[in-house]
Amino acid sequence: MDPKLQNLETSESISEEEKQQLAIVSSSPFATASLSLSAILPTNFFTQSKISTLFSTPPTKAKIPTQATSLTRLSLFSSASSPKLSFKSTFSANPLQSPLTLGPRRPSDPSNAAGTRRACIVWFRNDLRVHDNECLNSANNDSMSVLPVYCFDPRAYEKSSSGFDKTGPYRANFLIESVSDLRKNLQARGSDLVVRIGRPETVLVELAKAIGADAVYAHREVSHDEVKAEDKIEEVMKDEGVEVKYFWGSTLYHLDDLPFKLEEMQSNYGGFKEKVQGLEIRKTIETLDELKGLPSRGDVEPGDIPNLLDLGLNPSQDGKASANTSMVGGEAEALQRLQKFAAECQAQPPKGNNGSHDSIYGANFSCKISPWLTLGCISPRSMLDELKKTATSGGGSGSPDTEMNWFMFELLWRDFFRFITKKCSAPRKQLEATPATACTSAFA
Repeated sequence: MDPKLQNLETSESISEEEKQQLAIVSSSPFATASLSLSAILPTNFFTQSKISTLFSTPPTKAKIPTQATSLTRLSLFSSASSPKLSFKSTFSANPLQSPLTLGPRRPSDPSNAAGTRRACIVWFRNDLRVHDNECLNSANNDSMSVLPVYCFDPRAYEKSSSGFDKTGPYRANFLIESVSDLRKNLQARGSDLVVRIGRPETVLVELAKAIGADAVYAHREVSHDEVKAEDKIEEVMKDEGVEVKYFWGSTLYHLDDLPFKLEEMQSNYGGFKEKVQGLEIRKTIETLDELKGLPSRGDVEPGDIPNLLDLGLNPSQDGKASANTSMVGGEAEALQRLQKFAAECQAQPPKGNNGSHDSIYGANFSCKISPWLTLGCISPRSMLDELKKTATSGGGSGSPDTEMNWFMFELLWRDFFRFITKKCSAPRKQLEATPATACTSAFA
């Protein structure tokens, strides 16, 4: 017998049930399924005449063969048009390598673990640290690449309306050292710090365009000028279609955890203290050992860290050649000083008859870490954690909670000043807010 006729008879002998199983055409207008088959049918089966015979009567149900190991690829797609037959004779070593794959869509909510951004910018402000930094950690988790940025805003180095320097050479030098230390810590984790001199609303937009950023991550601040800068950033980024995501990390208690609305906050410390007593303090955020790399697009140069002259300041304008060398800025110095202070407090004998550390006295009347706390080289929560750990392991005469009372007292005053400043800096409350019944000259 002619081999061609024999093959034809073999293919015609396929039962109606097998035809229904091999038919992947649904009469429903909502979905059509296609299969790529291999090693199921002989190649001469896929002739135009046989295909026409096989699908002369469209089946009412779509059935998929149970021989899953012979499937190369299975895909579903929605179509309201007439179904088309498609057979591809291909072979895959792993037939189920890509089963039922659908094109992913990135949700706009960055908190969704499935939503990965292409690139984002972390705008460092008064949070010059890598530990306990929710902003940096969130950006690293949400994005495929992260661009850390710090801007030396020229407006911060001008004269005030009263004729005084807004930032003197000592403070500026301390800030420069802190930014330099932050860059080292980021580089040690596989990243870097882009440094620019310029207004953030200009610098950040240019960088966002260069790298194709999806969002800008930053910590919120409390003063009037800082809040105005945030408003400008949101305005210009909105025009560019870039999301601005703010975080809170400058206080012991989180802003969102307060048992009252900020605009309803009492303007006296006693009322504030009474409200927050017993409030839970959030846990310190773990430091990342490795960070996402810089975006490849844009080829952004890190830039040089400026000196005092670059900022328009004269290092010797006060008659001294340089700033106090005993005050070295940076996260590394802050953590060392904290550990030293905690050890000194633990070695200090209790004062008073009750044997407690409800207050500090002598050389340790102050922690002396205020400058680092102000620039965010260290966080209030990490300070409290370190002191608690030292008190617990040191075997002091008082309980750890009692020994921390004095430090909690100081940090609580700091929280009060920052929250009341935030309340008064809100645009709608600038004229309505009553003055706080406490000295607000220092916010460290």
